[in-house]
Amino acid sequence: EFRRVLFRSEGFRKMFKNNNLKLASVGVVLSLTAGLALAQNYPLKSVRIIVPFAPGGATDIVARLIGQRLNESWGQTIVVDNRGGAGGNIGGELAAKSPPDGYTLFMTSGSIVTANQHIYRKMPFDPEKDLVAITGAASGPQLIGVHPTLPAKSLKDFIAMAKAKPKSFSFGSAGFSTQTHLSGENFMHAAGIDSVHIPYKGEGPALIDLVAGQIIFATPNMAAAIGFVQQNKLRALAVTSKERAKQLPDVPAVAETIPGFENIGWFGLMAPAGTPSAVIRRVHEDTTKSLQSVDFVSRLAQLGMVPYLRDPQALTQAIKAESAHWAKIAKARNLVVN
Repeated sequence: EFRRVLFRSEGFRKMFKNNNLKLASVGVVLSLTAGLALAQNYPLKSVRIIVPFAPGGATDIVARLIGQRLNESWGQTIVVDNRGGAGGNIGGELAAKSPPDGYTLFMTSGSIVTANQHIYRKMPFDPEKDLVAITGAASGPQLIGVHPTLPAKSLKDFIAMAKAKPKSFSFGSAGFSTQTHLSGENFMHAAGIDSVHIPYKGEGPALIDLVAGQIIFATPNMAAAIGFVQQNKLRALAVTSKERAKQLPDVPAVAETIPGFENIGWFGLMAPAGTPSAVIRRVHEDTTKSLQSVDFVSRLAQLGMVPYLRDPQALTQAIKAESAHWAKIAKARNLVVN
């Protein structure tokens, strides 16, 4: 119907009076107009957001917050599909190989598209070629969390205990090469300590075991762990932002013990390569509106996060820059998965 109206328009008929107009030009015009029509009508059905971790972690929390607001904006169901495992690669592969029609989106944590390719020797997909950036979503620090029964009352005490008994501490994460793993590796590298890494399929399960005393420490995203800290089920020794977090003012920054240290995690929306650019723009614009709303910013603040506003081009450049950083950390810590 859109094309029929287009051909009937006076402007379009005049354009075709030039007999030298090439058929290729017709294809370009139709492609552009079809893309605009697609973006205007999108979405016509439910949209799936793949979360590459188990429920309960920061990636899952951010996806559900955004999904709720897109549901209100679009009037369509947003389905959060948790596919944990392999440091996020299982969910990443599923997203990368999904139809590029705009009805499958991917809520990534930064490490999946910046670090995994430097750690996993056999990647099931190519983050750079198989996925396209849509928008940044949220960012925030991690925290150094231990079970309340651990004698260490400060980060300095904890580091001293770890150095006195090398590799005696068990360290849990959301999975090998995830943000919560790499933040821990970054911290241990800076502190000069080591531990036995125990990977889970998400930071939610890792936090459950930490609270239960099954592991000694973890470096979860603050958004996922802050509730446990406030309920005194978890002791936060430090936060990984350069300065103390407003939500936990009594918890020092790691930088107060290790000068210059900082580790910030981020989350963003991506889509399978080949997804129409008009749809990418539509999702970016509508998500950005949500990220800038007062209630959304307030909710993120409660979790120790802030909006991570990046358009597709800026997010793509940020991914490339961070990828170079994690390549160095992976080599220094000998992080390899065969």
